[in-house]
Amino acid sequence: MTLRPAGGDGDRPRLLVVRNDKLGDFMLAWPALACLKAVEPAPRVSVLVPAYTAPLARQCPWIDEVLIDPGDAGGRAGRRTLLQRLHEARFDALLTLFSTPRIGWLGWRAGIPLRLAPATKWAQLFYNRRIVQRRSRSEKPEYLYNLELAEALLAELGLAVPARPEPPYWPLPEGTRATQRARIADELSLDGSRPWLFLHPGSGGSAVNLTLERYATLVLGVEARLAAASRPAPAWVLTAGPGEEAAADRLRERLVGEGVTAGLLPPRRGLDDFALSLSAADLFIAGSTGPLHIAGCLDRPTAGFYPSRRSATPLRWQTCNAEAHRLAFCPPPGAGERDMASIDLEAAASRIAGHLGHFPTRETTP
Repeated sequence: MTLRPAGGDGDRPRLLVVRNDKLGDFMLAWPALACLKAVEPAPRVSVLVPAYTAPLARQCPWIDEVLIDPGDAGGRAGRRTLLQRLHEARFDALLTLFSTPRIGWLGWRAGIPLRLAPATKWAQLFYNRRIVQRRSRSEKPEYLYNLELAEALLAELGLAVPARPEPPYWPLPEGTRATQRARIADELSLDGSRPWLFLHPGSGGSAVNLTLERYATLVLGVEARLAAASRPAPAWVLTAGPGEEAAADRLRERLVGEGVTAGLLPPRRGLDDFALSLSAADLFIAGSTGPLHIAGCLDRPTAGFYPSRRSATPLRWQTCNAEAHRLAFCPPPGAGERDMASIDLEAAASRIAGHLGHFPTRETTP
């Protein structure tokens, strides 16, 4: 189905959705949010998120209101203020995508009549609707677990569960990608007719990733295979999170020294501005990080590198872009759960180079 944000309040149900952990986790909640908004008439959807993901929440077309979770650092005063705010909002239902005792207690104290969450650990005692998912088995993608919870909530509210939404889960206004490409072309003097491959070598401290040298090996492998096939060499755009800029610039210098066209994305005004920049990518390459999942939510082609442990597999943390837009790589069976060095980079380079000409594009590049 085609997604479209709904407007207007009226007597719509008032829903509070909580996903107050990391950036990638929050981006994988967007399919669930899109599902909630696909109901007619669309509910009013508020989200409770930490301050650092709030800029992206404000960009989400499926969210009507953003509430900031002060977390444990907010102390007693912060918890009291948030509880009062929830009381005043008179929510009809609470959907907690990542359940913790503190949030369960908060929803219960706020008197929200319908409180739904995964049936996990003792936090479930605060909820009156519990959905058994057994996420520890990692049998489905995270975004699908979230989507199933949203569908369960709609069913509990007596609302018709809509057909499942399809990517992009972050639909941008027409011309946004072209505008971002023009901006980056000007900043880095890039040729817009060449493929642009974005590479995010950092991990934000939340994911096992390739080393800088391994990423350099991957880039050179892709370049060699494209050259052998007489195909245009790409322009590489390196991106970095806070505190990762120096490492990304070292990789840029290494690549430039090998004759590769590579630039470092200039600093952006905030997380939301950075995220919009990723729409310019023809392919986004990274570990299983927040930026990878932003690119996936934008339905940009992605190539993700994952560890082999069950809680972090390519299936469990699959990006939510279209299947034809996804590549994923991880260590072979039997490798150590942090053994990213055992990923076959020659095979990865071949697959990336082979797929570059087959990824559909949504807008003509400048």
